[in-house]
Amino acid sequence: MKLAPSLLSADFGKLRDEAKEVEPLADFLHLDVMDGHFVPNLTFGPPVANGLRPGLVRPFDIHLMIDHPRVYAPQFSVRQGDLITFHVEAQDDAGATIAAIRSTGAGVGISLRPGTRLERIFPHLDEVGLVLVMSVEPGFGGQTFRPEAVGRIRALRREIAEREVMISVDGGIGPEHVRDLVGAGAEMVVAGSAIFGKPDRSAAMRALREAAA
Repeated sequence: MKLAPSLLSADFGKLRDEAKEVEPLADFLHLDVMDGHFVPNLTFGPPVANGLRPGLVRPFDIHLMIDHPRVYAPQFSVRQGDLITFHVEAQDDAGATIAAIRSTGAGVGISLRPGTRLERIFPHLDEVGLVLVMSVEPGFGGQTFRPEAVGRIRALRREIAEREVMISVDGGIGPEHVRDLVGAGAEMVVAGSAIFGKPDRSAAMRALREAAA
């Protein structure tokens, strides 16, 4: 299981320090980009994400919860191994957004809200390398995990079949959920409060990994 700490739950006043603290046990650093329109919250955009880079080595997992991902994706400075994920419900055309993300050199991910039918993303499974399943309504950290995400991941894994597409899951996840999620087919877990809400972040990350085993 790959683990991506969500910096949405970190202290924004010392964002790089928070990222450095969790980086040794992380596979990716997850950045939630929100525009105040697609979701009712506003976080940060390309200048903050790009400025966070110095001193960090883990790839970024950039989650665009915005209306116009095709416009903004090229503004992120990406490195090899980075991922940029957009929502199928966004206003921009999905095909054009995929092309815009691919032009940056980042891996392409697609995501969907808990209430969106999985079939919405099926036409794009041959064009992306990651599907992010939301287990809460996107927009805010600290929400309660929705258990129906397990069944959605299981159905998605069947549809992906032999395609080289990784399934990630994000939203309200703690150690008590990890075993079922990984058993259903999730390969990466995004966790915010379960890591940054604990006094010992390293112990919290080890607990998540041990739960997967």
